[in-house]
Amino acid sequence: MPPKKPDADAAPLILQEFLPYRLSVVTEGVSSLFATRYQERFGLSIPEWRVVAVVGQQGTPTTQEVIERTGMDRVRVSRAVIRLADKGLLDRLAHPRDQRAQILRLTRKGRDVYAKIVPLARTLQASLASALSEAEQRQLSTILEKIGARTQELMAEGDDASG
Repeated sequence: MPPKKPDADAAPLILQEFLPYRLSVVTEGVSSLFATRYQERFGLSIPEWRVVAVVGQQGTPTTQEVIERTGMDRVRVSRAVIRLADKGLLDRLAHPRDQRAQILRLTRKGRDVYAKIVPLARTLQASLASALSEAEQRQLSTILEKIGARTQELMAEGDDASG
């Protein structure tokens, strides 16, 4: 009698081959690399850096727009916004049509920090990207877009299933 094939569901999960884990490890490593540099030089945490980046790019986004663009939850964004305002890097303005919303804007000091961070971020990005050929960089971009889109689909399916 041939040996029984192991049930795929009963097989152990090999964490090092598990895609969500692998993506998480790479993401955490890259975030840590960025955080170390920005914390040491500018005193910014990862959430604070992300808020500064979005506000620097968008000009005057609302808090909700920052949440949507960074993928961070409301509490993390709110705390980062408060810390940035306390550091004098960010102004919070009342939204003219929605009293619950705030419009965010970098102060002069915030714009100076953003102007110093952008070249460093681009240099670090280029350094990371140099591990890949141009074709591989394009493939990675496509792959990340596909995984991101599929993640959103699965999240929406979960929302539909729950209620």
